[in-house]
Amino acid sequence: MAMPCPATTATEAASSAQDALLAALAHWPAHGVPDNPAAWLTTAAKRRALDHLRHHQVMAREHAALGADLDARQAAVVPDFVDALDAARADTIGDDPLRLMLIACHPVLPLDGRVALTLRLLGGLSTAEIARACLSTEATIAQRIVRAKKTLANAGVPFELPRGPALAERLGAVQEVVYLVFNEGYSASQGDDLMRPALCAEALRLGRLLAELAPDSPEALGLLALMELQASRSAARCDDQGEPVLLPAQDRSRWDGAQIQRGLSALAKAEALARHHQAGWGPYQLQAAIAACHSRAATAADTDWPRIARLYTALAHALPSPVVALNRAVAVGMADGPAAGLALLEDLAADPQLQRYPWLHSARADLLGRLGRYAEAGQAWLQAAALTGNRREQAWLTARAAACAETTNGAEAPLTEPGLPQQSLASPRGFEPL
Repeated sequence: MAMPCPATTATEAASSAQDALLAALAHWPAHGVPDNPAAWLTTAAKRRALDHLRHHQVMAREHAALGADLDARQAAVVPDFVDALDAARADTIGDDPLRLMLIACHPVLPLDGRVALTLRLLGGLSTAEIARACLSTEATIAQRIVRAKKTLANAGVPFELPRGPALAERLGAVQEVVYLVFNEGYSASQGDDLMRPALCAEALRLGRLLAELAPDSPEALGLLALMELQASRSAARCDDQGEPVLLPAQDRSRWDGAQIQRGLSALAKAEALARHHQAGWGPYQLQAAIAACHSRAATAADTDWPRIARLYTALAHALPSPVVALNRAVAVGMADGPAAGLALLEDLAADPQLQRYPWLHSARADLLGRLGRYAEAGQAWLQAAALTGNRREQAWLTARAAACAETTNGAEAPLTEPGLPQQSLASPRGFEPL
């Protein structure tokens, strides 16, 4: 039975009708059924709807009054730093995320707190994605972000752009944030797609701005060179079905030659600056030099793996990290043979930071397969598949495990390709495998 009433939604209309029926059940047994039951119900429903409407209007007025009072109170105090940061995205300064990152990366916070907070607020990464990038857990990252917000609020940090030495002091943290945003775009940790191109494009844009902002910084140029060289391979990293294509199997004619030249040019400038400052290469320069070895090789067979292994050794000294050691093991496995690489890798297996890192198991699987130990390789591929959150990578890793199982059962040995299913970056505390 349709009963029109001044309800504003279908849910409220149904609620008013139900109230009218309940009223009838209470009223009619005592006073008798009215001559026109339908009209009685319609009138009762309208009255209930009007009561609800008046109640909502009163509540809305009270909420508005409370909100105005709260706004007045907040106007009398210094705005919370994090709230101001969030609000600034709609202001003129919000047109430039790089400036917001420089503001958020305040030295009152430890480096890991700066990076986690900025990635969450401005980098567009989820807590899970940040945890994966930093070789940590979601709970740890969430706590880190909460602590960072409290520290900024309690310290009364001014919401202003740093200048002079203060600006230089924050560049390192901002570089790491840009680096990690690119990494998540280059190798998505979750979802159906291998890459998130929009994140890569934004990181490259910010990297170019950083290089302009700090033209005398070899590391700013090194970071830009690294991202340009890595991004130059994007079109060749997936097949027509979106499945991963390993570096040795990529069609190098699909690499972006102009982007490679930009990357090599930035690297040359970084090297010249380092010589001018009589300084050693930093982590970004070393990684860019590694990427350049791949970019300069006309074919996979031409890759200078001994040089890559030496560069990883230098990187391990400049910035020790379990994932740098993992990459070095992969490079040694290419330069000196899989047995040499596996020996280094086995020493890393007990590292707690790598226990849930899929590419440890993927690297081990690759080296075992190249040694003909297919049963062990298959198990390692499955371990890697269980640890990645990206469905494309899971499918690829599972297929490798299946190929090893078929070989164990007497089928022809699968073709082995050196390297891993991605060639991406990660935090300076842990670089992704090449």
